Amino acid sequence: MIEALSDKRLLIVTGKGGVGKTTVAAALALDSARRGLRTLVCEVNTRERIAPLLGKPEAGAEVTSVEENLWAVNVRPEPAMREYALMVLKFESIYSAVFENRVVRYFLRFIPSLQELVLLGKILYHLKEKRPDGSFRFDRVIIDAPATGHAITFFSVPQVILDTVPPGAMATDAAWMRDFLVDRAMTAVVLVSLPEELPVNETLELHRQLSERVHVTSAAVVLNGFIPRRFDDAEKPSGLSPALQDVIRAHEVRAALSVSCQKTLSTLGLPVVPVPRIFTDEFGRGALEQVASHLTGAVRP
Repeated sequence: MIEALSDKRLLIVTGKGGVGKTTVAAALALDSARRGLRTLVCEVNTRERIAPLLGKPEAGAEVTSVEENLWAVNVRPEPAMREYALMVLKFESIYSAVFENRVVRYFLRFIPSLQELVLLGKILYHLKEKRPDGSFRFDRVIIDAPATGHAITFFSVPQVILDTVPPGAMATDAAWMRDFLVDRAMTAVVLVSLPEELPVNETLELHRQLSERVHVTSAAVVLNGFIPRRFDDAEKPSGLSPALQDVIRAHEVRAALSVSCQKTLSTLGLPVVPVPRIFTDEFGRGALEQVASHLTGAVRP
């Protein structure tokens, strides 16, 4: 596990769409579980990928054990709303009378950010769950968060609720959610990027927005798809065909871009963890194991 993340109970993995944040979330969860931490990895209302990446059936909306010390869940609005309402109302009969009423459900659609609050509340509730012996049910929760802009909106919801609704059950829930998110001792964000100009620029902006608007702490950057240099100028092979020389030149350009992007991201003052690009026909458990192996060392800025 990256050193800056080792003592955190809540890890939020986010970045621009397509940078590999789901892969990083799954790899972090796998490593966490192997360290003996009871780990829950959460996807948020999306096509489920993490359990299949691990070679397991989809977990669905129920918390499901996928292997030793590792559970997965795909948090979806309707099941999350049911769980949230039952936690507040306590009795299923009241839930059925209120939340399954067609008129009530119609008006619930117009409560600002209610769906996002319920989804986030369902995830963060698992940080508070206790086992019969009084210990936490999960030592760590990892969120495969929405991409960039949606992530800002999603994690801003508790503060938005506190700023807009009167005191009551919803405001009380929003307050403890906000407190969990901004607690530097508990929560850390892992930013994921690619060695390309647009994803790197979005990562810099995402870091700023998370800090200024959501007040959560970014602890590390994973630079996915990193292209390392193969050899220096003195080691370049000679007598190669023009086609192979073109391949070498193309590789050198991409390697130089990777190094440049790594330097740019390092200006954030965070550990930047390069994960080499994995060339494979099918990205499955084997490739995921390789990614996890690059996230296990202690990496410093």
